[in-house]
Amino acid sequence: MNPALPRWCVLIPCLNEEVAIRGVVESVLALGAPVIVVDDGSDDRTPEILAALPVTVLRHDRRLGKGQALRDGFREALRQGYEAVLTMDGDGQHLAADIPRIVAVAAAYPGQLVIGARLLDKAQQPKARRRANAFADWGISWGCGQSVADTQSGQRWYPRAALDLVDLPAQNFVFEAAILIAASRELGMGIVSVPIASRYPPGARPSHLRPVRDTVRITVYTIARVLHYGHVVASYRRSHTAPRVIDGAPENTRPLSPLPGTR
Repeated sequence: MNPALPRWCVLIPCLNEEVAIRGVVESVLALGAPVIVVDDGSDDRTPEILAALPVTVLRHDRRLGKGQALRDGFREALRQGYEAVLTMDGDGQHLAADIPRIVAVAAAYPGQLVIGARLLDKAQQPKARRRANAFADWGISWGCGQSVADTQSGQRWYPRAALDLVDLPAQNFVFEAAILIAASRELGMGIVSVPIASRYPPGARPSHLRPVRDTVRITVYTIARVLHYGHVVASYRRSHTAPRVIDGAPENTRPLSPLPGTR
């Protein structure tokens, strides 16, 4: 573990990930990082697989949504004395191999939220998903008042101040958007991105995100926050500057695009 960093762990929310979860968890453990997994009511072999691994497991008796899984994971991490959390999904889209690059950027830019942004191999994304993500990036960046390269990626470094937003009143997939917006607008936190590949592993289970329902919920929430914070035109302009993208190679952490000041 990097002594320049706060004490941190990896948090993996999951639901019915029997195909991928063992490989995902073991790849993280191989880096020497402690792991917390929140099982959101899986009804496949996921609980059995997790029981055999040396990780902290929290289990919901029924499905409460990704937002509640993250919320409970944040609380457990804080209870165990961690001061930062790196999240990743359990379906194999995110690789442990990208963690050192994300952590290197977190060390170089302390107190900022770091996203593993799917900027590489974007042709791997289905066209409909690519369009939906682009729309979300446009809207949520406006809500944040700063440009965010990939607002939908679940591979993120959350510093302690962001973890303290655990009680935000947002559920399901809206919670991740709510954290970005509140961290930006209420904490003045910068958001930086580390390029990672877009991955859709063969045989992976379908996404739990429901495109119409969840997109509508995120959109309604974001519009309400834009209006709440005011300065609508100014925040729109700030959201359309270059996003903060960092080369996260541990031996050469440097900006790939301009780094505007915190909004």
